Amino acid sequence: MIERRIYLDYAATTPVDARVVEAMRPYWDEHFGNPSSVHAFGQAAEAALEGARERLAARLGCAPAEILFTSGGTESDNLAIRGVALAAQARRCARHVLTTPVEHPAVLNACAYLRRHHGFEVEHLHVDGFGVVDPETVAAALRPDTALVSVICGNNEIGTINPVADIAAVCRSRGVPLHTDAVQAAAWLSVSPADLGADLISIGAHKFYGPKGVGALYCRAEVDLIPVQPGGEQEGGRRAGTQNVPLIVGLARAFEIADDERHERSEHARALRDRVIDGVLSAVDGARLTGHPAHRLPNHASFVLPGVEANRLLAALDLAGFACSSGSACKTGDPSPSSVLLALGLTPDEALGSLRVTVGRSTEPSDIEAFLDTLPRLVATQRRLTVPAA
Repeated sequence: MIERRIYLDYAATTPVDARVVEAMRPYWDEHFGNPSSVHAFGQAAEAALEGARERLAARLGCAPAEILFTSGGTESDNLAIRGVALAAQARRCARHVLTTPVEHPAVLNACAYLRRHHGFEVEHLHVDGFGVVDPETVAAALRPDTALVSVICGNNEIGTINPVADIAAVCRSRGVPLHTDAVQAAAWLSVSPADLGADLISIGAHKFYGPKGVGALYCRAEVDLIPVQPGGEQEGGRRAGTQNVPLIVGLARAFEIADDERHERSEHARALRDRVIDGVLSAVDGARLTGHPAHRLPNHASFVLPGVEANRLLAALDLAGFACSSGSACKTGDPSPSSVLLALGLTPDEALGSLRVTVGRSTEPSDIEAFLDTLPRLVATQRRLTVPAA
């Protein structure tokens, strides 16, 4: 029997901080009004909504009007990409979008939507073997009809951190908006517009101990954005739908806590991450680190393990009491090779043997040692069970 399950999949989601739960509590039943209503119940909800917007904006160093609340990182990505691209198409007949092959599916599929339904040309920028985009590659690919560039900040599958500020400088010099998916990065790095330089920044609360189902999009005031969800005039007319006040309050509180505790959390995670990397590479024959060895998220370790089928290994780890992943939680269980790993130059067989281990603030050194004691044995068993293709 498993005495205690050890969670090592914090890139997929995090538990909600008790302080965040407490901040949300009054807005489920006491202050339950619709923030668009004019009576006292609505005014109380609106005050909470706008207070959350102001607090988040203060932490990001932007104007409150530049914060749009959404249902999560996926919607933030879609609103940024589709909203800006369609506005540029209408205003100046732009039809070209630049992104990378290592983006989250929310970005890749939003770009594919523009190609299929609106005639955009979507170009994937080259990444190196670590998944890094060179700013000079962006500069060479920009065209007069480029509507938008979207480059991920901290990669969810391989942990690589891109030079977003340098890419932003290139885009700004050419007058092209830059969007960055900072959903993974926001828990660990400063994602302020001043630091990243991006015109649009997506975040999602459940990656930094906030509730699921809520996110935010920073959109620079000068950026033209067409709403992609018709309806009411909420969020300055750019995102229709009654705002979920409890979750928005939770997002703002979780972000404040993450901002206050960022250094402490990062130092804690980095030490554990490095132990995972050193332990796996030394104990598992043939294991290779994926992503950048230095410029990576402080909690993120990812590998390819030759001769291992990822989904089988994850099932074996789960039975042994360890929750890990093979990459994006949006793709877990998919038997096809990861497109992110293929973009790094790995073969399909290599890409099928991926493992992602992500730690959190409650992960203990003993958890990592237990994992490292177990993984080599499970890998050896999986390799013996693997039947070579005929």
